Amino acid sequence: MPDWLPPHYSAFEGTRLLAKGELPEVAMRAKEALDGGAEAPVLIFDDRTSRLVELDLRGQPEEVLRRLEPPPRRPGRPKLGVVAREVTLLPRHWEWLSQQPGGASVALRKLVEEARRTYSDTDYKRMAQEACYRFMHTMAGDRPGFEEAVRALYAGDRVRFERLTEVWPEDIGRHARQLAEGALNPAGSEEAVAAGD
Repeated sequence: MPDWLPPHYSAFEGTRLLAKGELPEVAMRAKEALDGGAEAPVLIFDDRTSRLVELDLRGQPEEVLRRLEPPPRRPGRPKLGVVAREVTLLPRHWEWLSQQPGGASVALRKLVEEARRTYSDTDYKRMAQEACYRFMHTMAGDRPGFEEAVRALYAGDRVRFERLTEVWPEDIGRHARQLAEGALNPAGSEEAVAAGD
């Protein structure tokens, strides 16, 4: 999801929502459920992507929280958030980049920023669809109306999507509808996300 969305997480015990919020809080609720003999699998989702978050919840709460702390910063330009990764381009692309003011890195950053401005609404809608689909596939893939709900999500059919997800367990349906807001209401996506939290 876009950078402006804060990282939020959701933990489910089976079909029941245990917690929603920042990772330490959600991890502690998941640990409590597991330590209390959870009757169903406990899953933690990153709400921006709906990817499952694997955590080591063994040991005392302080140990779990310590493992959640970010690793120490490495040398470089960490305050700027600079991350070095490999980019593979054709020779003509490297030639063009080398001729740009500021060099390849500056030119690539400018191109990326321009693309982000140009395609932000489309990208946000696509990411919201993917996140919602990923959650539904994991939590409701065997529920009645799943395939029809996916079609409604990608068609932007809010009424049909809501009707189909209302028959699912309450917490799963509600969470799917919250995740779908960016896909079903892309023009007001920031407001929709804020309202859903």
